[in-house]
Amino acid sequence: MSAPGPSEAQIKQRIISHMNSGHQDSLIKYLKFYSHLSSFAARNARLTDISFSGMDITSNGKIYVVEISPPLKSWGEARERLVKMDKDATIGLGLSDVTVKEYRRPKGFHAVIFTVCFATYVAFSRRSNFIPGSLLYDLFLQGFPAFGKWLYTIQPLLIVTMVAIHVFEVTWLARTRLRVHNVPVTSKLWWIWMASCFIEGFGSFQRFDDIVYETRKAKESQKH
Repeated sequence: MSAPGPSEAQIKQRIISHMNSGHQDSLIKYLKFYSHLSSFAARNARLTDISFSGMDITSNGKIYVVEISPPLKSWGEARERLVKMDKDATIGLGLSDVTVKEYRRPKGFHAVIFTVCFATYVAFSRRSNFIPGSLLYDLFLQGFPAFGKWLYTIQPLLIVTMVAIHVFEVTWLARTRLRVHNVPVTSKLWWIWMASCFIEGFGSFQRFDDIVYETRKAKESQKH
């Protein structure tokens, strides 16, 4: 006599656990596309219940019901239908089918640029760093008073220009990379990419694009 199959409650719990542990990006897209939530409002999406006709998804203490239409006829249809809903949401939202789930730290030339930019932020954060008596001046500029005076003169313009450029780059990263590739707004990963971009600028774009390229290539190779 064969063993009884899993109960409906067990099947539902497997689906819920699977979606919450590995497909939060899909849950976020469901809320954004089918419930018309903003990225910020949908950022903490969690599946709490599922039936043949819909899903209960919570985010920030609120419950949203996402309809499954037409309703499922059996739990065997769940995976295929949820995948289709994800694809429809991805297309409807103008997002990529590649989700970025990692941060890649700078190496080589990128690490050099990161270090130089960070050191520049620290050095030019205060104009007083370029006058006699400051630690930076006494360590590096004491023998070059004319150079120290020049750095003192350009400090306000340089730091304002640098911050303005990097704020633009951070905004561009958020709009054209993080949003498009399903990095949840204000998540730990989102903040790490944003901070990295604010410090180093363009290098973060290159590494992000490398991750997207490698992920897409791996997905395509699995199809063959």
